[in-house]
Amino acid sequence: MSRPIGASRPLPLWASAAHRAVFRPRRHVHLRQDTVTVVPKRSAHTVEQPEFIRGLPLTWPHEGWRENIVLEVTPSHRKPRTAGDRFAWGVTRICRWAMDLVTGMGPEQKVDGKHPTTATIAIKPLTESQWLVRFIFLESIAGVPGMVAGTLRHLHSIRRLKHDQGWIKTLLEESYNERMHLLTFLDMYKPGWLMRCIIFAAQGVFYNTMFFSYLVSPRVCHRFVGYLEEEAVHTYTRCLQEMDSGSLPGWAAPGFKIPDIAVQYWGLQEGRRTMRYLILSIRADEASHRGVNHTLGNLDQGSDPNPFVQESSHFRHMELAATRPAGLERGETIRSE
Repeated sequence: MSRPIGASRPLPLWASAAHRAVFRPRRHVHLRQDTVTVVPKRSAHTVEQPEFIRGLPLTWPHEGWRENIVLEVTPSHRKPRTAGDRFAWGVTRICRWAMDLVTGMGPEQKVDGKHPTTATIAIKPLTESQWLVRFIFLESIAGVPGMVAGTLRHLHSIRRLKHDQGWIKTLLEESYNERMHLLTFLDMYKPGWLMRCIIFAAQGVFYNTMFFSYLVSPRVCHRFVGYLEEEAVHTYTRCLQEMDSGSLPGWAAPGFKIPDIAVQYWGLQEGRRTMRYLILSIRADEASHRGVNHTLGNLDQGSDPNPFVQESSHFRHMELAATRPAGLERGETIRSE
């Protein structure tokens, strides 16, 4: 029997019981003669929003992406130059290993380990369900650093009775953007109890680690986030390649629709309301975070202004994806003032 539109492929035989609990689809499929109806399964954790909450304007509306920008984004890697950079890169590799483990990525689904942020070809593709689990886990973690850094800089500003150098807005906007990514994917897939427990534990460890680490060395933390965003760009690039190769047919089916929250947030017009363009837009967001954090890691953490809040600057936040994926050097930001 053919697989229904948008349905996930069967799990591989190598999947453990724990992985099956993570990847188990959260929906019921009812068959009636020659028709298939997919009915989402309500989660015990689902909380319906009142109409007046859903109608509130976005805190940080997205500027949208020009098509040439989203198509130009490519995976990249900024080679470590200092001891702090090497430490940040080492921690990033540990995080990548942990994500591969908890999302059930098999050996044949992994890319070349010598080029982890640029190699995108694997022997075996992931399924739609595996990609969504990976996206949800990634975005649940990615929304933490910007909030931690923004909170600490906010407290520093009011404690020291002095202005911030424009960093707080960009950091909180980054965290908000990552959360919108997460909410979009949650409209497409409801994690099971095991995935929720993993996210709960990971967030607790990651938030507190980032909090104390940022107090010690904000520069290393921004470099670490830059490396994390390199991983995010790599993840979405590989997904796009597997979509283009026909390995993810459910997302290309005529009846597949992306969530309304995505259409509203990115301002997607007719013709662009596809899963492919949604992933392109999210990848461009991650590329901008990659460049911004690598840049912030190059600046003086106490005195240099944030170059991405200047309206007159040609280094616009949303355009960085296509300009400098490794970030701007400090001398460049000073000359741009």
